[in-house]
Amino acid sequence: MDSASTVHYEFRNRFGRSARLNRAPGRVNLIGEHTDYNDGFVMPVAIDLFTWVAIAPREDRRIRVYSANFSETREMSLDDVPVPAGEWSDYIFGVALILERSGYRLSGADLLIVGEIPIGAGLSSSAAIEVASAYSLLHNAGHSFKDEQLALMCQRAENEFVGARCGIMDQFIATFGKPEKAVMLDCRSLEYELVPIPNDVRIVICNTMVRHQLANSEYNARRLECESAVRILAKILPRIRALRDVTLCELSQYRAELSEKVYRRCLHVVSENQRVQEAAQALRLGDLEYIGKLMGESHQSLRDNYEVSCSELDLMVELAGQVRGVYGARMTGAGFGGCTVNLVRSDSVGAFVSHIQEDYAQLTLQTPEIHVCSAAPGVQEVLIESRR
Repeated sequence: MDSASTVHYEFRNRFGRSARLNRAPGRVNLIGEHTDYNDGFVMPVAIDLFTWVAIAPREDRRIRVYSANFSETREMSLDDVPVPAGEWSDYIFGVALILERSGYRLSGADLLIVGEIPIGAGLSSSAAIEVASAYSLLHNAGHSFKDEQLALMCQRAENEFVGARCGIMDQFIATFGKPEKAVMLDCRSLEYELVPIPNDVRIVICNTMVRHQLANSEYNARRLECESAVRILAKILPRIRALRDVTLCELSQYRAELSEKVYRRCLHVVSENQRVQEAAQALRLGDLEYIGKLMGESHQSLRDNYEVSCSELDLMVELAGQVRGVYGARMTGAGFGGCTVNLVRSDSVGAFVSHIQEDYAQLTLQTPEIHVCSAAPGVQEVLIESRR
């Protein structure tokens, strides 16, 4: 059976009735790391790894959720205010709370969640479950909504209920992703442009299989460092609301106002915003060699200026550079482990995968997960045979 039929079959076995089936994709960010919460530019791609939600209505106002990945059931009443539990159900219950607070009265439902996206790998499994759950709960209650509202409400759920101070990128691409396209997103205005991914290139994601404990605390620390820089620079340049508003020339001019560490954080963000815009132009022109150059510069800046890489990520990027047909490689996600993203010529994918698997395992004693991906659509309902 295909994924849709399998998820529906599992729902029927557990809940004894048919369900509506929806899915939202994971994402990989081609370039534009740690710029989203600085009101900057990003270039994510929705990938064909999904979180699936099967949903059927209930007569009461309760939400009952079964996670196939964790083999656990959690319940909440929509008439009570849920309390974060620090586990997977926070993403669904947080979304339900924010939807209700936003004026969307929900109906009770049974849900079954199946995730294909590796957890903790920096591929936005959390945004996918939020967007797929919100989409499912809204349709279950008969509400119409705008896609932008959906993404923003899911971001609120992660910020306010889960407690992660993420930007809008992950929820946005899970909603707005398109096949064969990357999305250049302005994280301040939410204006976006679809830019083409050539047919003869594949997006290959290499999971280092490590996740260092620094990830969450250092992510929040980087945000605070960026915010402190904005407060300092805004005293000199009152128009500045975020690092997005600072030019490389201005940053150089007022470098002495910042500590060396904060200056390097700013240097990454300001230069990364410029790289995203240059990458969009390169994709419009089909100039993959230049995209690769920009990806390399991005990784170097993340390693040296933002200091969110690690030895395993650096090794993955180094190994990728040894294979013919690889246009570019860089870390992707928050950092301190997780994945690299690689643009690889289609006829070189087999050699690339073999090289990475063998050499990385030999050097680290870790067997990497490698996903050869295509750009995928955003959140959508999937029709299955029994419902057609």
